[in-house]
Amino acid sequence: MGKLDGKLALVTGGGRGIGRGIVLEFAREGADVAINYRRDRAAADATAAAVQAFGRRALVLQADVSDCAAVEKMTADAVAALGGLDIAVANSGVASRVSSVADMDPGEWRRVMATDLDGAFYTARAAVPHLVARRGTMLFISSVGADMAAAGGAPYHAAKAAVNVLTRVLAKEVAGAGVRVNCIAPGLVRSDMGERLIKFVGDAIVQTIPLGRAGETADIGRAAVFLASDDASWITGKILRVDGGACM
Repeated sequence: MGKLDGKLALVTGGGRGIGRGIVLEFAREGADVAINYRRDRAAADATAAAVQAFGRRALVLQADVSDCAAVEKMTADAVAALGGLDIAVANSGVASRVSSVADMDPGEWRRVMATDLDGAFYTARAAVPHLVARRGTMLFISSVGADMAAAGGAPYHAAKAAVNVLTRVLAKEVAGAGVRVNCIAPGLVRSDMGERLIKFVGDAIVQTIPLGRAGETADIGRAAVFLASDDASWITGKILRVDGGACM
């Protein structure tokens, strides 16, 4: 018996990287999953096939989470196809190009905020009424970058810090309806984004992690399963840092 047997989930950015890791662990634990993607349909289809190999239903939905109307439609389509929504994961994110605040193109600031913060807000806004109906769970994915605030990464770090606050605000708003809201803040994970960072700064960055390795997408997926399951039934409004001890 899985920890999420019979649950119905939506994961934005679920075709690749951390999102894929979450989708696969959800399916392994018994959930049916709607997989959102923006551009890479092939990756989303491959993830859906892996979900189906676990004997679970998979639905692939295209939407750019920076578009509020597209998110509303995606969520409605997921609910109609699955028959409801127990878990929503606002995972979609893009990295920012390295630049100081003084030299940053305002367009770059807006590009990152539109996906990493606005997209999280739009996803929660669309999902919450359905989660209330089933006393479900909302999960956000932020980053330990919100704590570390490294120079040159203002849009990404600021957006993820705002997602942390959004988690706490929403948790307070919906606790009375029986909906739990939590956030996972990953450290360095071997996703597409993480591998690009390792290539940019060098392998030495891995040695700064106390547990001595970069994370795997399944590490984040298993944390998401915990927070979405009854094992975490008395946990809400929390930021869970899953980072090998990088931020203590």
